[in-house]
Amino acid sequence: MSLLTSLIRASTQFQQAMEKRQASATGHETAPDKARGAKVEAEPSPGDDRFTPSENSQTDLARLKARRLAMADYKQTVGQDLAFVRETLRHKLAEYNLPPATALSVAKNDSGSIAVEGNVPDKARGLIENDLNVNRSFREAFNRLSMNEPTLHFMDNALKLNQAYGVNNPLLDTLISENEQFNGLQDLVHRYDTLRRTAGAEQLEAAGNARSYAFNLNARA
Repeated sequence: MSLLTSLIRASTQFQQAMEKRQASATGHETAPDKARGAKVEAEPSPGDDRFTPSENSQTDLARLKARRLAMADYKQTVGQDLAFVRETLRHKLAEYNLPPATALSVAKNDSGSIAVEGNVPDKARGLIENDLNVNRSFREAFNRLSMNEPTLHFMDNALKLNQAYGVNNPLLDTLISENEQFNGLQDLVHRYDTLRRTAGAEQLEAAGNARSYAFNLNARA
């Protein structure tokens, strides 16, 4: 029994020794590979977000900020007011027996009241103006449009130019906040209105918007 026990013990010790030797050899062979792998992983590549070429840094930052704009949501919000104003004016044309293709322009006069212009009789125009001014829902929708649509128009054009030609608009970059929570439509409208009040005439013309706003129905492009 003592001889058998000695043989079993010797066999076990030999097996353990071989396993340790294989593990040690494997560790020495894979260490350089792991080091090389870690080095490659640590090196940035042109497609890595951490890698930004110095000559394109401003353009890349502008694109990153532009991604924070929920343009589809903004357009949906503005589109609802556009549809309401358009349908209200069409109903007024039908109410006063005017041709449905009659061109109308709706704006605010110096006193802040809604004014209507178009090739319509003075009596019908006066009645339409009166109806629109006492229509609270219409006035609120028009007021929102007068602020929201110029802002959306400017942002949409600036983004299209950026995508088509790589042209970065500094005014658009100023509008967008680093914090996505402050990039709601009303936040952007407020900042754009502030820029319109302080910017020069050339900048306003470049933005493609005037200070006054008018909604045109059946106007030819």
